[in-house]
Amino acid sequence: MGSVRVMASTRLLCLFNTKAACSAKTLSRASRSVCFKRHVCSSPSRLQGCMSAWVIDQYGTNEVLRYTEDLTAPSVNAASEVMIKVHSASLNPLDVSMRGGYGAKLLRLRRDPMSVMDSDREFPLVLGRDVSGVVVDCGSEVTHFVPGDEVWAAVPPWKPGSLSEYVVLTEYEVSLKPKSLSHTEAASIPYVANTALSALVNAGGLCKDSASNKRVLITGGSGGIGTFSIQLLKAWGAHVTVTCSQNAEGLVRGLGADEVVDYTAEDATEQLETMEKFDVILDNVGGETEEWAMGLLKPWSGAKYVTLVSPLLLSTDSMGLLDGAFRAGFTLHNKAVQNIISSGVFYRWGFYTPDGPALDEISKLVDAGKILPVVEAQFPFTQVPQAFQKLEEGHARGKTVVRVAEEDDRQAEELVQNSPCGTAESEQGVQESAKHN
Repeated sequence: MGSVRVMASTRLLCLFNTKAACSAKTLSRASRSVCFKRHVCSSPSRLQGCMSAWVIDQYGTNEVLRYTEDLTAPSVNAASEVMIKVHSASLNPLDVSMRGGYGAKLLRLRRDPMSVMDSDREFPLVLGRDVSGVVVDCGSEVTHFVPGDEVWAAVPPWKPGSLSEYVVLTEYEVSLKPKSLSHTEAASIPYVANTALSALVNAGGLCKDSASNKRVLITGGSGGIGTFSIQLLKAWGAHVTVTCSQNAEGLVRGLGADEVVDYTAEDATEQLETMEKFDVILDNVGGETEEWAMGLLKPWSGAKYVTLVSPLLLSTDSMGLLDGAFRAGFTLHNKAVQNIISSGVFYRWGFYTPDGPALDEISKLVDAGKILPVVEAQFPFTQVPQAFQKLEEGHARGKTVVRVAEEDDRQAEELVQNSPCGTAESEQGVQESAKHN
């Protein structure tokens, strides 16, 4: 099963011009029961108190990205914190939005309540929400990790991001990296995993024990959250329908989608309306989607519409914290009441939630071959602006990964030189490999 999973993963990566190497040697998180004392790392960057990173000093377009080797390195200042040397990071659409100032007021308040009076205190700001790397330092009360552990995590938007040499998180936000994945592959999963789990479990009411035979529709299914959600739901036994562009059909079917509808087709809505009604809709698109998708849910059966495109941060940005939060809450209340009264359908917003233990469960599914990393493109640390530009082009087919550590660059180059597969690997092959899992 392990060799099949690696082969399927490699075909997916090759298909979308990715180049990653499988690594892995780590210990089981369950075996950690001793409280380890803080270990002081002696890395050069740590001793110098500075590290390399990509930062922004103001909000704007790609031009505001700036590389520096003089950013103050973080340190473990709390008993529950873990310091991680970043090997790979990945970008999400949220990073592009945050670069432009999306959610600035609310996130600034979350980082530092005093910054409301001084907006310059939030800069320089480091973006990047996914991290895969190695633990180099632990707080005195950390019980699940020791220096040397290979880990992965999703960095909350209110904390300094992973486009840097080091990050510091609480141990409850961190998980041991799957043994079967390289850092490059692993960095593609944590943020979309935490977001999808929050949306499907907390808002959608699904889990591995309740999702069997449930009918789920995913709009915008070829991006990071979509490709992850397809695999997770199939591992749970759900029936999954996906909307995406026609040229992404092979990818989503290869990941397990049961039915695929080309959203660009003139009769896309009609195709969906002829299908059996859905128990849950996960909306990654927003906009006009709500106008036609609500009617696709099973009426008076507890069906749920979960959108990841809420107006909360946009409202607080444009109207201020209090007025914006009130307006967003009022909007949610009205839509929820309207839908429950008219058709017995629950309308909910989904949000990212940091959750290390949840990533433990995802790690098991990854190592069992149930979830594959989907990396569309990767860039060295010197080309972060190009990575942002790639992400801004839209029509994602998985994740865009940045290799931060030099050793990851060398591993990727060696894999490309030695890899027997090329970029012309067929989508049919990807589908066949996925079916074996």
